[in-house]
Amino acid sequence: MRFKPTKYQLTNVETGRVFEDKGWTLGDPEGKTPSLIRAVYANTQFTPREELDGIYRYADWMPINRTLKNSCAPVSYKSKGLAKHLGLDNLYITFSGWCPKIGAKMRTCSFKETEAFSVLARIPRNENRILVVQSAGNTARAFAQVCSDNRIPIVICVPVDNLHDLWFSKPLHKCVKLIAVPHGYDYYDAITLGEKLAEDHRYFLEGGAKNVARRDGMGTTVLSCVEKMGRIPDAYFQAVGSGTGAIAAWENACRLAADGRFGENNMRVYVAQNKPFTLIYDAWKAHSRALPDLPAEDGRRQAEIILAKVLSNRKPPYSLAGGLFDTLNDSHGDAFLADNNDIMYWMMQFRNLEGYDLLPAACVAVSALAQAVKEGVVKKEEYIMLNCTGGGSLTAMSKGFVFKEPDLVLTPDLPSDTIIEKVSALF
Repeated sequence: MRFKPTKYQLTNVETGRVFEDKGWTLGDPEGKTPSLIRAVYANTQFTPREELDGIYRYADWMPINRTLKNSCAPVSYKSKGLAKHLGLDNLYITFSGWCPKIGAKMRTCSFKETEAFSVLARIPRNENRILVVQSAGNTARAFAQVCSDNRIPIVICVPVDNLHDLWFSKPLHKCVKLIAVPHGYDYYDAITLGEKLAEDHRYFLEGGAKNVARRDGMGTTVLSCVEKMGRIPDAYFQAVGSGTGAIAAWENACRLAADGRFGENNMRVYVAQNKPFTLIYDAWKAHSRALPDLPAEDGRRQAEIILAKVLSNRKPPYSLAGGLFDTLNDSHGDAFLADNNDIMYWMMQFRNLEGYDLLPAACVAVSALAQAVKEGVVKKEEYIMLNCTGGGSLTAMSKGFVFKEPDLVLTPDLPSDTIIEKVSALF
């Protein structure tokens, strides 16, 4: 059965203007101020598609033109071990990773697969350009795997210091090209490299948080949880680098509230960062829409120190309309911090309590939840969603793995023409 593209329009969060998607629209062409756009779906009721596999059971709320093979949806369940440890009656964990015994089979062990399967399925069938994705690690692994499996050409830009995240069960197809920025450069530098490459007409940027497919793919975590919980959570916890996943969670909570069958959207969004990389935390605690100034060298140094390196975005979608500031403000949420010692503690504790391992970033969210319980921010009887954004890598890698070596190492300081010429020679 041929998949029929999902019916939707786009709306400017700031102005409310509704308009059509021209195929890869990342912003309102008539917008006067920075603002995210959102998808407005023809089907306003949450309707899982039982006939579709994996993440595409949520296709009615994903802006896609097709489905791709090998997807897996996030898995949600009511916690026993961690819930008892923290003294919570209604803690639900949504896990995106590898743990077959609970039905979680994301081979790259990260919820970034939710982005990849949505973004890549949004690409129009007649698109001839090559997609460019910039990543701190997990996103790169997810897009590389999905593109390799489905033979979709892609250029992925990453920091060379994060190449340890680029492991796979077998070598990738040649359609995947990996370009790294040298040692000492960070995720923001990888973003700059990708932007220079996309100046050429043969390439186009994925768009990050501005891409409605990325956010609505990530938002399937909330859909998974609400399917199990039967209602919108009272509180939502997630570790953040950009905060895109938290924005996506709030957007789907709003859609679910509009549906009318899952209660009002009183979901408080709680985010957490890994000290000392505290850009979002510092801005929110000052209740400032503007991010504090973070010199490049300071940001790079902080990114080197933290265990959860994927949480080191120096340019998060925080300030613009519909961004993370608005999400935290509208949801009456808050921000927490966890240091490297907290991460190590919860990596061990979570495995003992829930039976599988988490990636460092997910442990930052667990630490935030524990702090919230201790401080009385959440109540014992409240319905809580803990978004564990990745794990199971120890089990997955035990079966054998290979690393993807970079096809090129380029500094973002090179002229655009040089970058374009060197990358294009790979195809």
